[in-house]
Amino acid sequence: MSVIVVCGATATGKSDLAIALAKHFDGEIINADSMQLYKGMDIGTAKISVAAREGIVHHLLDILNVKEEASVASYQNTARELISDIESRGKRPIIAGGTGLYIKAILDELNFPDTDPEVRARFNLLAEKIGAQGMFQRLQALDPAAALAIDSQNLRRVIRALEVIEITGKPFTANLPRKESSRYPDARQVGLVMDREKLDARISDRVDAMWERGFVSEVDRLIEEGIREGRTAQLALGYAQILKYRDGIFTQDQAREDTKRATRQYARRQETWFSRDERIVWISPVQLRLETVLEILGKPAPSIMQ
Repeated sequence: MSVIVVCGATATGKSDLAIALAKHFDGEIINADSMQLYKGMDIGTAKISVAAREGIVHHLLDILNVKEEASVASYQNTARELISDIESRGKRPIIAGGTGLYIKAILDELNFPDTDPEVRARFNLLAEKIGAQGMFQRLQALDPAAALAIDSQNLRRVIRALEVIEITGKPFTANLPRKESSRYPDARQVGLVMDREKLDARISDRVDAMWERGFVSEVDRLIEEGIREGRTAQLALGYAQILKYRDGIFTQDQAREDTKRATRQYARRQETWFSRDERIVWISPVQLRLETVLEILGKPAPSIMQ
């Protein structure tokens, strides 16, 4: 029983397709959005509500508080254990989300070395001198693929990627592996792709809807819960902008518009990241009918020739 992956840029309709597939295949869904791991980060991450899940079991939602740091290595272990458990019960594991590195960590043999305190300290010192953008440019030069997967403002993850490169002498992502090195060689990946102009409009509408649903109030609650103490959660799209609004750096209108701008940029990085994986079969909104997806899943899986 092969794993199914539903991936693609933000706002392309992944959640709805994953639920339709789960209903058809008697499956359970594993979240692959790094920010939907956090409790209380609902509006800004477009987390699917309990009612909208239509009774389908969803895993890896709301498992961290906003003070905790998300870890790719921890996610990898937990997601793989869930896949084994779901399959042992005769159900179909369906991975759905847009965090490409998390999906890759499940499917492929990525190994994450332990941290080296001396290397970490050296990079922290360098970051103080050249700043987050300087560190990100360093990562872009050493491992462009990793730079696609990591937010340029997420200094912690940038430093971690540079640390892994330093320790192993290899790129953080180690390039896309051959199909035979995949943990799940029979996995089927379906990617949703949308015309850029339509996607930009959809992102703009989604951000406006988030504000109307009380996004600012959600962030205010999370401030009380300590989001400023969490190095990962406070950098999430929209949350970072509203924190700047509360700090007097942005007006509320500026926070909203900057959220749209940053989300569009993130969608571009997602598209570039996923486009590197030739195993993904792409579907446009015009094709987005369950019958079409099932037909694609019924065909032999594409392979990577490298």
